[in-house]
Amino acid sequence: MTLLRDSKSKGKIRYTGLTHSERKGHGEMERLMRLQKPDFIQINYSLMDRAADQRILPLAKEMGIGVLINRPFGGGGIFQVISKKPLPEWASEFDCHSWSQFLLKWIVSHPAVTCVIPATNSPQHLEDNMGAGVGRLPDAKLRARMASLFAGF
Repeated sequence: MTLLRDSKSKGKIRYTGLTHSERKGHGEMERLMRLQKPDFIQINYSLMDRAADQRILPLAKEMGIGVLINRPFGGGGIFQVISKKPLPEWASEFDCHSWSQFLLKWIVSHPAVTCVIPATNSPQHLEDNMGAGVGRLPDAKLRARMASLFAGF
């Protein structure tokens, strides 16, 4: 990070960041956020893995650190859990038309989240994922309702 900060001060790079894709790295991520003060972090976060809600996301918001979310679908495992379940009718309250959009809108509506990175190699999935960036986002009350729905899965 010392080298990166030096490169940033010389205009060679614009931003510094830290990344980790597993919950077990959150303690170290928190320590490094406080110590190194990066411009952004990249972490895992989804309706099936909300560990970042505990300390990482509040700290990022407090420190003004940008947050990129990886693994929003838990490597695809989340779809095995919900594939046979219908999308709730109330998802239309925030312009949601698919489970992918439901999952992504929940993430991007978190006040600390800057961006989400849903990986796909399917043009159809890409188009569906892009739909999460259109229309209304869930408010805090709807986000809680979305999370409680997943508590039962």
